[in-house]
Amino acid sequence: MNLTWLLRMANWVRHPPSPQRVKLVLGVIVVCVVLVGIEHFVGWPEALRVEKVGRGVP
Repeated sequence: MNLTWLLRMANWVRHPPSPQRVKLVLGVIVVCVVLVGIEHFVGWPEALRVEKVGRGVP
């Protein structure tokens, strides 16, 4: 672990974020986990798949 990260953690402990900021970050994490779960269990739509295209040289 880096000294810079230790100083950041110490500063975060001394000045914790507001409850609104914590709720916002947790909300973003929940949305990301839900999207990953949907993609894993349902799959990616066929219309959004990338097709491999050649370089144009026959």
